[in-house]
Amino acid sequence: MAAENVPKSKKQVNLFYSLDCKDLAFNVASHCDHIILHNIKWRSFADGFPNIYIENAEELRGKHVAFLASFSSPAHVFEQLSVIYALPRLFVASFALVLPFFPTGSFERMEEEGDVATAFTLARMLSNIPISRGGPTSLVIYDIHALQERFYFSDEVLPLFETGIPLLKQRLSQLPDADNVVIAFPDDGAWKRFHKQFDNFSVVVCNKVREGDKRIVRIKEGDATGRHVVIVDDLVQSGGTLIECQKVLAAHGAAKVSAYVTHGVFPNQSWERFTHKNDGLDNAFAYFWTTDSCPLTVKAIENKAPFEVLSLAGSIANALQI
Repeated sequence: MAAENVPKSKKQVNLFYSLDCKDLAFNVASHCDHIILHNIKWRSFADGFPNIYIENAEELRGKHVAFLASFSSPAHVFEQLSVIYALPRLFVASFALVLPFFPTGSFERMEEEGDVATAFTLARMLSNIPISRGGPTSLVIYDIHALQERFYFSDEVLPLFETGIPLLKQRLSQLPDADNVVIAFPDDGAWKRFHKQFDNFSVVVCNKVREGDKRIVRIKEGDATGRHVVIVDDLVQSGGTLIECQKVLAAHGAAKVSAYVTHGVFPNQSWERFTHKNDGLDNAFAYFWTTDSCPLTVKAIENKAPFEVLSLAGSIANALQI
């Protein structure tokens, strides 16, 4: 057999995880026999500062190690960074950090002198992860909000930017009306970010226009008449824009409207606005798909229509083999 035809053997990856990511970590491991889960004792001293212990640290020497992180809660960032800085220094063969949702800076705007670019601050902190024996840290992030943020990282880390869109496309292919689906973008930013991944779909583009003190959502281009329109964006907070888009699309003849976001942030339980039990929005969205990049949201929306969670686990397992 020619050498180029010999299948490449998978590397064994020792995966650690934050407490919030436990379910996702177990799901990742279920996709690959070469991923071994490891525990961390997340303890605290009496003053509240972390007292962390990495179990069986000596056994990690010469092995591939990864950490699955969730920075959705600022209170847990420091303790995770402490572990992230420690693992590469245990003489490991390589180190990968999986941060599905890069939160800080996703919503900030540098509009005037005095605004602090916290996204750049976090990128600098991650860029200073110690180099392992195998070289710089591999940093896996999904659908980063502001595309320019990929340039915030130094050469001391190797960012790998992945997307959850293939999960959506797979799910859309399973729908009974798959041939009638149209993709809608709530604004030009979402269109720029994702349109190339939907070359085989008809597209509707919305935008916001100012009328007096109000910002009104309108359809900029495309036809929603009689179609199942799926609004696509990278993240959702309050969901106000998605709701306004749904109303406009329905008014222009959409047969049904669904939504997909990679990161369901939903602060202050704003996901409740979309449930079918909400009298003001009853059945407005046929489906609302999101991934498990924000683990606290996953638990909150479990078994609540119209929500469906598309897991990143398989994609993460594949990324850890790169």
